[in-house]
Amino acid sequence: MGISMQLLLIEAFFYLGWARILKSLPFSRVAPTLGDRRLETPHTENCVHKALIIDISRAIQMMSRYTFWESKCLVMAIAGMKMLERRGIESTLYLGTAKDAKGKMIAHAWLRSGPFYISGAETMRRFTVVETFGKQMKRLEG
Repeated sequence: MGISMQLLLIEAFFYLGWARILKSLPFSRVAPTLGDRRLETPHTENCVHKALIIDISRAIQMMSRYTFWESKCLVMAIAGMKMLERRGIESTLYLGTAKDAKGKMIAHAWLRSGPFYISGAETMRRFTVVETFGKQMKRLEG
């Protein structure tokens, strides 16, 4: 494992912890930090960032298994969004709901950047999107 992946794992650990703290706050206070409501960033691929996006996804997935706090879908999605934001990479966080086998309402969160899913993709198709938060990066006017 290279030094860049080791650094991403340390960063992922930090952001997973930070996101876990955010999850414990009222969602109305956290929502404004997640980006623009009801905004979906483009699905187009930015080849310049493809390898970095994949590495961030891997770091989030790997480190979430080793935190001593719960690092499930929403925590992973927020952590990934913040890691991408630090690098000026756009992303969309999705919140969805569904009913489980017993008819109980369940929720899920996942994160996408361009055509790549950073977290939560494995079960996202079971859920109906109820909210999106898009993080667009400011473009310089020429």
